[in-house]
This record gives sequence, structure tokens and C-alpha cells, in this order.
Amino acid sequence: MTPPADLASRPDLEAARAAYDELKALGMKLDLTRGKPSAAQLDLANDLLALPGSDLKAADGTDTRNYGGLQGLLELREIFAGALQVPVAQLIAFGNGSLELMHDTLVHAMLSPLPGGEQRWVDQERVVFLCPVPGYDRHYGVCERLGIEMLPVPMTDEGPDMAVVEELVAADPTIKGIWCVPKYSNPTGAVYSDEVVRRLATMPTAAPDFRIMWDNAYAVHHLTDTAHEVADVLALATEAGNADRVFVFGSTSKITLAGAGVSFFGASEANLAWWLALTAKRTIGPDKINHLRHARFLGSPEGVAAHMAKHRAILAPKFAAVERILAERLGDVDGVSWTQPDGGYFVTLTVPAGLASATVALAKDAGVVLTPAGATHPYGKDPDDAVIRLAPSFPVLDEVEKATAGVATCVQLAIAQQGA
Repeated sequence: MTPPADLASRPDLEAARAAYDELKALGMKLDLTRGKPSAAQLDLANDLLALPGSDLKAADGTDTRNYGGLQGLLELREIFAGALQVPVAQLIAFGNGSLELMHDTLVHAMLSPLPGGEQRWVDQERVVFLCPVPGYDRHYGVCERLGIEMLPVPMTDEGPDMAVVEELVAADPTIKGIWCVPKYSNPTGAVYSDEVVRRLATMPTAAPDFRIMWDNAYAVHHLTDTAHEVADVLALATEAGNADRVFVFGSTSKITLAGAGVSFFGASEANLAWWLALTAKRTIGPDKINHLRHARFLGSPEGVAAHMAKHRAILAPKFAAVERILAERLGDVDGVSWTQPDGGYFVTLTVPAGLASATVALAKDAGVVLTPAGATHPYGKDPDDAVIRLAPSFPVLDEVEKATAGVATCVQLAIAQQGA
């Protein structure tokens, strides 16, 4: 007798328990929690540590050892302006990571009126940010710290659901911003379509000081021969009369050394003047020696591309292993799906509703640590309890394979137990 379709595609409970017991017996200690570069990737930039050598003068003669230069070295900004789609004169090169720039920029907005705004955000009754979900947990952490309310909006394969976004921002002046990772989005790998970018840049907003937090973290982080590009949101917004709407962020954190990189901030001329004036109150200038070593190590946009090809050679086999193992183990299981990104650092695994937390708990008990279920949503609450973020970049390939197989075993057991 042929079992019903829903039972035929559900893992057998006894077999799933046996496989899980075997997994636990291995005594593994594996970690797929964060999208960190591996040691092999960091090794690619070891030569950076010998730079800049004895010549510490920038191309314009600036002595990089001294104070000043709040906007950062010109030669480094010239290398990254194209990838980040920001005119060189409107781009800032700053400190170690883009997260600190995002944090500080929102702190500035809380304490000083933005161009186009009349009040500090801290003086307003509510400040709300739209958060496409699944999304990046560190964005949510900044909002929580600053008391910015978060409103989830659906994420599609082409970016945020713009029908929902446009309706919300047009009607509510307390909605002050939206978080966006436009290319190889964290964690789904989605690439924003030209239409989505255009609508974000041109849509009417009830708040005159509405901002797009454009976190272009994976601008050059390709995993395939297709180097996806996104539309130029700053140019589109400027053409539409909304030049001040866009804050662009990026960094070298996953290009050179994650703990010793350079971050970037791009914006309109008015936003740039606002940001520099406020930042001058807390620092006299960034680490220009680090800027100089990065400029000399990478050399040009072509140098960045060549360096990222080396990263791809390390990363692509890991993502291929995740895809292969999930397809082999879970391809015929109802309610299970996963993304196949062309770049970035993450794979999003979706399990039947109510089972993400159970799967993560089973994995932890078996020695495979995953990002907490719910981390992909504001306040750590995935209403469907269905999304799990996998980060295969940090472990070596053999460990990625073992961890992914372990996750598959845990998914099968969680589904089998639910149906028991």
C-alpha cells in the first residue's frame, strides 16, 4: 500500500532518532553561527601587515601619522567609490567596521536634526524603522539600543515587498528609515532588482527626514561567474529630488582583515557635511596609516576584484557542499527549502513552521552550534519559527560538510517528532 503523500515525504521517526544518536556519538564541536572569514581567507591579506613601509606619505603628500583628514585618504576612496556607487567627493573612509558607522550615524540622528528634518529623533514620540525579514540581527541590535521601534516587512527574492513599504512610509511620519542589504542580502542572498531600488529612491514618504540605511556589505563578494550589480540608489534618489534620503555603508571587513579593516560612508553633500561636523566632535581623524596600507595592498578596483577571486576559490566549495548535502538529505522533505546565493556569506534554511527552535536545540545538543532561531527577525521573534541562518564561511570544508549533514539530521528528527 502506498502511503499518503504527506507521510511519504516525512522522515521516519525511528530512523531519524537512530541517525541523531549516531550524530551525538561523534562528539562534534562545530560552529555555523556567524559569517566570519576563515583563517585561510585572512591569510590572503597577511602581506598587508608589512605595509605601508617607511614611506608614510599619502599620494597628496599628507603625513598619515598625524592628526586630521576626517574624510579619509583620497586614494582609498577612489578604489571603492565605484563598487559602492558613491562619488569620490561624497565618500568617507573611516574606522574598522561599518557597524560602528551605522551606529554612530543613528546616534547623530537621535541627537541632531537631519538635513530635511526639524527635530531630533530623540525628541519625537516614536521613531520606527522598517526591517525586511529575514534580515540582519546586528541592525536590529542597534535599533534596540537606541529605542528605535522595528516593524517587519516581507522580503522577496528581489528585495523588500515594495507595495507594503510604500503604503507604510507614505502614511506614517514616525517611520524614519528602512534597513537594506541590497546585494547578496543577509541572510537570504537576494539581490535587489532595479525596480525595487527605483521605488525605494523615489517613493513618497510622510517623514521628510526618512533615511535608507543602504548596507552594501557584499558589494564585491561574488560566489559565481555572475557578478551581480544593483541600481545606483544614490543617483536615482538624487534625480528624484531625494538626494538626502540615502546613507550608503560598506567596508573591507570581509575583503582584507576583519579585525583591522576600513569602513565607508557615502551620502549627499548635505548629509556629508552634517555627518562630518558632528563626527568632528568625537575624533580628529581616522587611522590613515591603515588607509594607506589598504590602498597600497589593493591598488585599484581591479586589484580588489583579483583579491576577491581568491576569496571565492575558498568560499565557493563550502557553499556548494551545503547545497549538495541539503539537496541529498532534505530535497524530498515537505516544507523544507533553502536559498542558493550567488554571493555573500549565508544560506537561509526554512523548515516547517514551529520547528526552527527545535532544530537549533537538537543541533546544539549534538555539538553543532547555530545562530539562535529568531535572530533573523526584530526582537529575536520569528512568528513562524521557521527560519534558520547557516554561515558556512568560517569552518574548513570538512567541518562544513559534517555540520551541514548534522543540521539535516536534526531537521529530519524535528519533523518526525512533530508528526509522531
